[in-house]
Amino acid sequence: MTFPLVTDPFFYAVSVPAVLLMGVSKSGFGAGFGSLAVPLMALAVTVPQSVAIFMPILFMMDILGMAAFRKDFDIPLLKFLIPCGLVGVAIGALLFKLLNAHTVAGIVGVFTLLFLAQRLLFPPKVDSAPPRKWWGAILTATSGFTSFIAHAGGPPINAYVIPLRLSPVKFTATMAFFFFVVNLAKWIPYAWLGLLDLRNLFTSLVLLPIAPIGVWLGVRLARRINQVLFYRLVYLGMFLAGVKLVWDAVG
Repeated sequence: MTFPLVTDPFFYAVSVPAVLLMGVSKSGFGAGFGSLAVPLMALAVTVPQSVAIFMPILFMMDILGMAAFRKDFDIPLLKFLIPCGLVGVAIGALLFKLLNAHTVAGIVGVFTLLFLAQRLLFPPKVDSAPPRKWWGAILTATSGFTSFIAHAGGPPINAYVIPLRLSPVKFTATMAFFFFVVNLAKWIPYAWLGLLDLRNLFTSLVLLPIAPIGVWLGVRLARRINQVLFYRLVYLGMFLAGVKLVWDAVG
């Protein structure tokens, strides 16, 4: 009996690093580097197919990340973030067939680079006030939307949560729980849109053993890294993701 799956060697050459990047981001760097994963896999297959293949992999990563950081969530913050993120998922589900995923990713990339430029040119003061809740609601809903379209939800929500100055572990734990809920909410709409076919699911199973390796690396880094270095790496991940997303949109 043969199983339907992607057999192109180039697909696996780009997908293994993509899964590792997503694993590290899910557990160690708050989805900064993770936004590179779908564009990287999309070098070999379409963006919708990349998004579908990642779904079971993301589920395993979310479970592992939740288990590793189960005592470190910022519960009050999550009570604010999760409803906003689910609104974004609903909008993404309704507009998925009307929007080009590369265009959406390009918009995310532009706003990511603008956020980083603002942080570099006008660094926040130690006593500066946190971002306003209405702005956080918009960014978090945008995160749910872009997560549904291209698993690129990290940059928008990072733009709101980073200025809150959480510890690396609390930041990572809160993002892990937030994206667990957001990704769980995608399953029914993805099935409704016809993305979860057997070929994509069997291909996911082939890549699934790589997921725990990325999560393990991320957990070790998040618990040992200096806070200043941690956020510098988050910024680096956001910069690389922003450039790659804009490049894909232009190309």
